[in-house]
Amino acid sequence: MKKTLLAAAAALLALPAAANAQSSLFSSNPTNPGLYVGAQGGLNWLLNNNSYQMNTGWTAGGVVGYDFVGPRVELEAMYRSNFGTGTVAFPNGYANIYGQVQQVSVMANLLYDFLPGATITPYVGAGAGIAFVDSSIQGCSLCSTQFAYQGIIGIGWNVNENLRVNLDGRYYGTTNPGQYNNNNITTMLGVTYKFAQPAPAPVAPPPAAVQPPSFMVFFDWDRSNLTAQALGTIKQAAQAYQQKGNARITATGHTDTSGSEQYNMALSLRRANAVKDALVREGVPATAISVIGRGQQGLLVQTGPNVREPQNRRVEIVVQ
Repeated sequence: MKKTLLAAAAALLALPAAANAQSSLFSSNPTNPGLYVGAQGGLNWLLNNNSYQMNTGWTAGGVVGYDFVGPRVELEAMYRSNFGTGTVAFPNGYANIYGQVQQVSVMANLLYDFLPGATITPYVGAGAGIAFVDSSIQGCSLCSTQFAYQGIIGIGWNVNENLRVNLDGRYYGTTNPGQYNNNNITTMLGVTYKFAQPAPAPVAPPPAAVQPPSFMVFFDWDRSNLTAQALGTIKQAAQAYQQKGNARITATGHTDTSGSEQYNMALSLRRANAVKDALVREGVPATAISVIGRGQQGLLVQTGPNVREPQNRRVEIVVQ
């Protein structure tokens, strides 16, 4: 039995290194801190000593704790029961007695998960608290109050953000309760449920600003008269105005860099007014149209002076 327990402990101690070496095999999940509750149970071996020879017993209990994502703290209550035989002194000599040793413990545990964001995470821990135990195999029930302590090593399976299954091995002991040395090895299977809030949803970016409809009318060099293509564009702008209902239109005239600034300023205004007149003919009220002349400012295509660039000879129509 001792060799088996030592082998199991050695295997559990190797788990953190193995988990780090093979962490690529474990799917990573987001995790959040939170309060958890759980139930657990398993097998308990009250190790053989000079006084008693105990059979394999059982243990069961519950925990309430808080997961800090890595470190965990918990309050644990457990009941342990073992049956066996012991030598008891009587006035006329000694006799072998079959009986029970019971233990109730309340422990504060501190644990650490090595891979808290992984599906499989090894952990270690330690605890201390108080225990109420039988003073002997045939003594009064749970009448001896003792200091209790334990060491824990195990592995957890994070089924999802809230549900977790733990399998661990423990050394549990108390100060001397009376007629036997109270040293225990326990294997425990437990399930916990964490009341963690789901990760906050990413904040949606603000909706993109809706750009008002705009249209571009182009002109021949040194001209402000409208081509057939320009008239078609102006008709589309008038339809956009009518669809909006209550809107305004801005017509901004531009020129290229050929000619003087004074002449081009006047030319840009003539072009903008020509567009306004065409919009009025399409049914847009004149009071809803603003006219601006910018001359050589605001070039669509950047050029040097005295360059005849067709893209710069234009009126921009914005419906808003």
